[in-house]
Amino acid sequence: MRLDKYLKVSRLIKRRTVAAAVSDMGRVFVNGNPAKPAKQLKVGDIIEIEYSNRTEKYEVLIVPTGNVSVQDSGALYKAVE
Repeated sequence: MRLDKYLKVSRLIKRRTVAAAVSDMGRVFVNGNPAKPAKQLKVGDIIEIEYSNRTEKYEVLIVPTGNVSVQDSGALYKAVE
C-alpha cells in the first residue's frame, strides 16, 4: 500500500492529499529515509512524522488491502518510543 493511502487509512493523517503534501515537504521518513507519497509500505517499516514541535514514530503492524473502519484503524500501527 502507498504511504499516503496508509497514513489516511490508519488515521495518522486525516486526508490523503494532506498526507501526500506532508511527504512531498520531506517531513515523513520510512526506516530513516525521506519518503515520497508513492513509497510502498510493508509490515515492520518504521514511519516517522515530523510535526512543527514534535516527532512521532510508528511501526507498521498490518498493511490492509482496502479501507478500514475507525475502530480497527488503531490496530494497523504501534507507537514507537
